[in-house]
Formats: sequence, C-alpha cells, structure tokens
Amino acid sequence: MSENSTVKKNVRVRYAPSPTGFLHIGNAQSALFNYLFARHYHGTMVLRIEDTDVKRNVPHGEDSQIDNLHWLGIDWDEGPDKPNPKYAPYHQTERQDLYHRYITQLLDQGLAYKDYATEDELTTMRDQQRAAGEAPHYDGRWYGRSVADQQAAEARGLKPSIRLHLPANHEYAWDDIIKGHVAFNSDNMGGDFIIEKSNGMPTYNFAVVIDDYLMDITDVLRGDDHIANTPKQIAVYEALGLKHPNFGHITLIYNPKTRKKLSKRDKETLQFISQYKNQGYLSEAIFNFIAFLGWSPEGEDELFSREELIERYDPARMSKSPAYFDQSKLDWINAAYIKRLDLDDMTDRVLELVDEGQTDVAKQVKALQLPDLRTLTSQVCKIYQTEIHQLSEIMDKVLFYVTILQEPLDYDQLRQFDRTATLAVLTAFRKHVQALPVDVATPDFKKMIQTVSQETGVTGRNLYFPLNVAFTGDHSAPQIDEVLRLFANSTIIELLTKAIAHV
Repeated sequence: MSENSTVKKNVRVRYAPSPTGFLHIGNAQSALFNYLFARHYHGTMVLRIEDTDVKRNVPHGEDSQIDNLHWLGIDWDEGPDKPNPKYAPYHQTERQDLYHRYITQLLDQGLAYKDYATEDELTTMRDQQRAAGEAPHYDGRWYGRSVADQQAAEARGLKPSIRLHLPANHEYAWDDIIKGHVAFNSDNMGGDFIIEKSNGMPTYNFAVVIDDYLMDITDVLRGDDHIANTPKQIAVYEALGLKHPNFGHITLIYNPKTRKKLSKRDKETLQFISQYKNQGYLSEAIFNFIAFLGWSPEGEDELFSREELIERYDPARMSKSPAYFDQSKLDWINAAYIKRLDLDDMTDRVLELVDEGQTDVAKQVKALQLPDLRTLTSQVCKIYQTEIHQLSEIMDKVLFYVTILQEPLDYDQLRQFDRTATLAVLTAFRKHVQALPVDVATPDFKKMIQTVSQETGVTGRNLYFPLNVAFTGDHSAPQIDEVLRLFANSTIIELLTKAIAHV
C-alpha cells in the first residue's frame, strides 16, 4: 500500500445515485473514484439511493444502477442490499421522519422559515430582477413575517415551502480535496434557499446533509457540477451546528471536439455503461479507462488491473483540468484487454452478449439457433482476437461467415492481380477441395495452399490475396487457413466457383 494510505483513518464515502435511468458514464466516474478512495484507505463505501424526486424515478432504475455497477467491478460495504442497522435505511423516501426532525429544529430556532410565495409571484420577482440587471435571487419576502400573515396565507389554501435563512455577507469555505481552497459569499448564492418543498419532501441540498451526517460520511467525492451545491450544504451544516465532511469535486468529462461538457446530445459518444457492455467493451477496460478521466498515476503506464489502481490511487493526483473523452484511447485499451483474454473466457463473454440480445447483431446471431455456435465462436475468436477492438466485432464475423453465401462479396478486388495466376490458384484449390474424402473432418488447409503454390508456381500475395477475397471478400484477411475451417467443404467449393466465374 502506498505511503499516503496511512494518512486517513475510518474513511466512509458514499455513492448516491437517483433511480432515474441507466448508469451514465459521468456517474460511473464518481462511483469509481469513491470506490478507489474507500478501497485505498481500507474504508467503507456506502450505496445510498436518492429517490425523493419521485416523478423522475423509473421502474427498475435502481436495479439497473446496481447491475451496471457490479458489471463494472464496483462493490460496496453498505447499502439497500447490505444494510447496517446503525445507518439504515438507505432510501431517502424511507428517511422522511429524520429530515422532518431537523427541519423542525431549524424552524424552532428561527434559522428557517415558511415561505408562502406562489410560483407566479416568484416568476414575476425573477423577471423584474433580470429587467433591473440583477441576478435572479429570492428576496426574502417571507422572512420574519408574522404568524397572522402565515395563517392568512394558509386560509387561502397556500402550502408553504421551508427556506433556510442565510446570514448576510457570510463566507462559506472549504479546502477541496481536488481543487484546493474554495469560498462562496452568502450574498451571491441566490438568497435563502428551499430545504423542504411544499409537498413536504426535502430538497437535495438538505436531505444529503442529514444523510451524510447520520451515516458518518467522512469524504464526499462528486462531480464538479455539484460545486455550487456545496456552500448551500455547508450552510445547512453550520445552521445545525454540525461539522461537514471533506469535499472533493471531480473534473467533468468533456467532448474533445466541442470542448464542452459531455452531454446526452453527443450522439457520437456512448453515454451509458450498459451501451459499452452491449457493444462488447470489457468491464476491466472501462474501469481502467474511466480511472484516467480525472486522475493519473506516476509513470507512463496506462494499463492497470483494478487491484493495481486501488494500490496506486492517490487523491493528490486528481486533476483540476477537464477530462477529455478519447474514443481512440478507449478502443486501444479495450483491444489490449481483449488480447489478454483466455480463449474460453473470450468465447464465454461473446456468447453472453448473444444470449442477452441487446444489439441488432446479437439478436441476429441468436436467431440463427446454431447447434455448434460455441465451437464457431471460439474459432472466430482465435482468428480475430489480436485485431478487434470490441467483442461485437466477433458477433459481426460469426454472422458474416454463417451467411457468407448470401453476402455480396467484393470480387472486383480480384482485378488487382494477374488474371491467369488468379484463375490457376482458384481452380487448383477447388480441385483439391472437391477431391477431399468425405470422412476428412478437418482438412489441412495450410498444406493444401502450399500444394497449390507448388502446382501453379504462384507465390506470395498473388497466391494468398485471391484466396482471401474468395473466402472473406477482402484481400487483407488473417490466417486464411483458419478461416477455411469455419466452412463446410460444399460452401468452400461454392465460394470458389463464384470467384472463378467473376474472374
């Protein structure tokens, strides 16, 4: 364990997703750095579900988050599935009584107050402020109002929200784990902010404080887009007389072309972890890649196992600069991990994708219902393992070779070679395949190619390229003798006959 691992004791961090859909790569980044932080310091990682925004929650959203985190290789010590009685429950919707207790405390101390302003009134207020060249802010119109005013508002059927009162010209500051010293002035925070909505649900900035405090969270690592929330949360901590945890704001992920934060409108970049899984990226490659989005180790190495990343992780090396999503780097990392796979493991992973059927090609391969799909997939993996960047490419190849007689192969490439030599090679090869005994299950195609070369006197590219085109549709093909083992002899003969006819 590296030297800085001994500095922090009793570390407790949390990843707190909302069950509003799939695991986004930005959320996965936050989860991963919390995981590395907890594991590096032998601390505790908590999974907490922030589900108070009921309208945005989706069916099975929580299960999707958990499944994708597990696939990515991130686990936790406490959560809905691993409750610690001291800290449970782990769903915010089950913690309403806890929030209300602290809301009542702030109201009783005069540090929070009821606000009966309607949405129309607030809209008018903000419009007037903009017209006057002011930044929109709550003007405190209900702070200090009498009980009689409140009763009159309620008599009109108005339900109040609860706002925290901010002291004037007060500094909320912290030493950020990543960004260094950060400070906000209370006069520039948009005025007194809501801590409980009119429907009785706590706002994010209030509930998260109570949860982090009651769960003994020591360090909060989250995306840089939360930095404006932090002073509000510190304001809640101070109003309640509580010590706040350490905060660290992780750099966001940016599109290198637009130089803007990666958004769901970036169609050229996959946004969700499930999409990477379905396309055949390896979980260990994605883990490795995301770890470099906002952090870098000492040295030049770029490929690390999960255990190595835990060992090498150092929050002091977290980046303040934007993390740019480099698709070519991701593909390179994934290809490197694919090359390391055991052939059986690689085959298993491809077949799992086929069985799940989440992409068009997976559905097509599954629909073939091939009795020998595992054998065929293993053979294709062996041929292309060193050349592909995603496992989906293996599914593409399997589908291609199974349906090759219906594929429009580009025989025009045969025109690049001497016509007489090409015909001699293709014709001689067809003759040898036609002469094969019926009981020969696996012909020695490498030896057969050598025999054809001796008979025709054709060698090198003039020998191999026409064969490549005939059996793959591309003059550049790997291990053509291995490719030939994917076909029945009758298919080989038919492919040769098509190529000869074209020449």
